[in-house]
Amino acid sequence: MSPKKMPPKKGEEPKPLPLIGRFGTCLKIGIVGLPNVGKSTFFNVLTKSQASAENFPFCTIDPNESRVPVPDERFDYLCEYHKPASKVPAFLNVVDIAGLVKGAHAGQGLGNAFLSHISACDAIFHMTRAFEDEDIIHVEGSVDPVRDIEIIHEELRLKDEEFIMPIIDKLEKVAVRGSDKKLKPEYDIMCKIKNWVIDEKKHVRFCRDWNEKEIDVLNKHLFLTSKPMIYLVNLSEKDYIRKKNKWLAKIKEWVDKHDPGALVIPFSGGVELKFQDMSDEEKQKYLEENKTQSMLTKIIKSGYAALLLEYFFTAGPDEVRAWTIRKGTKAPQAAGKIHTDFEKGFIMAEVMKFEDFKEGGTESAVKAAGKYRQLGRNYIVEDGDIIFFKFNTPQQPKKK
Repeated sequence: MSPKKMPPKKGEEPKPLPLIGRFGTCLKIGIVGLPNVGKSTFFNVLTKSQASAENFPFCTIDPNESRVPVPDERFDYLCEYHKPASKVPAFLNVVDIAGLVKGAHAGQGLGNAFLSHISACDAIFHMTRAFEDEDIIHVEGSVDPVRDIEIIHEELRLKDEEFIMPIIDKLEKVAVRGSDKKLKPEYDIMCKIKNWVIDEKKHVRFCRDWNEKEIDVLNKHLFLTSKPMIYLVNLSEKDYIRKKNKWLAKIKEWVDKHDPGALVIPFSGGVELKFQDMSDEEKQKYLEENKTQSMLTKIIKSGYAALLLEYFFTAGPDEVRAWTIRKGTKAPQAAGKIHTDFEKGFIMAEVMKFEDFKEGGTESAVKAAGKYRQLGRNYIVEDGDIIFFKFNTPQQPKKK
C-alpha cells in the first residue's frame, strides 16, 4: 500500500504549482501558421502597421514585432474620471513569424530560423485558414485547416524531439554512467518528458499533471510544445457574417480532443482589414447592418491572458497607468514594478476594487462603504485592483 498523504494543516491552503513558462512580464506572443493563411494581414490589423502582406510564401522573413495596447473599459473609465496628463495602458507584444512548412524542423522553407523565432516567444496565436480564394495560393494545394493544424503541431513536436535527445545524452553521461547522482532526478524527469513527447507523440502542455520538480525542469528548457496556444480561424467575410463554415465544427472537435481547454476564435482578417479604412460611424453602421462584431479586443485580451499576465492600476490627475504583473504576484513585488524603492521599503498597499470605485463614484465613497482596504506583504494582487502603495524611503548611506 502506498503511504497516505497527510492532509494540509487547518488554515493552510495547498501550495499552488509554479507556472510553466519564462518568468517575467516582458513576454511575447507569436503569430504562427502555414504560409498564406493571413498572418501578416492580421498582424497589420493588430498593429495598424504595414508589414509586407504579399501573396507568396515566406514574404515575412524577419519577425515583425509590435506592441499592441490592451483595450480595457476600466482603463478608459479611469482616464475619463481623472482626465490625467499621461495615460499608459498595458501592452501585448506581438511577433509576426514567417510561415512554417512541412519539414521546417529539418530546415525546409526557412525552417530553422522560424523555429528559433517561435522559441523566443512565450505563447502562440496559431492561425489557420478556412477560406477559399483562388487568388491566394495554399502551400499544401488545398484548404484543410485540420490538416494544417496537424502539420504545425508535428513540426513543433519534432523540433522538441531534436532538443530533448542531446539533453538526455548529456545527463546520462553525468548522472547514470558518471558519478554525479545529484542530476539523477533531472535525468528521470527528462526521460518522462521524452516518453511523452517522442514515444507518445504529444505536446508538453497536453499533460495536465506535471509536478513542481518537473515544471522546474520544463522551465529550464522552455520547449516549443509547452507554450500555450490560441487557435485563430481565418474565415471569409461571407462566412464570418453568417457565422457558418464547414470547418469550424471539425476544428473545435480536433482541439477539444487534442488540446482541451484551448481557445478557438473564429474571425475574418478581411473584415478587420475593412474596418481600418472606415470612420467610427461607418464601422458602427457596418456592424449593425450585418449583426456582427470585431474580434480584435477578444483576441488581444486572450493573448494577454495566455501569457499569464494581468495588471493593476495607479490612478490620479497626473497619470492613469496599467502596470503589468505575472498572475499570483504579491503586493511588494507589484510595488517593485513602479520602483525598486517601493519594494524595498514596502509598508502596505491601499487597495480598492475597480467595481467598488465605479459604483461609489469617488475614493471617499469607497472608504465610507468600508471597501478601501489596507493590505500587507502577503496580499496577492488581483487583476484590475486600483492601488496606492505606502513605503519608507531606504536610508542613503552616510558620507564619510
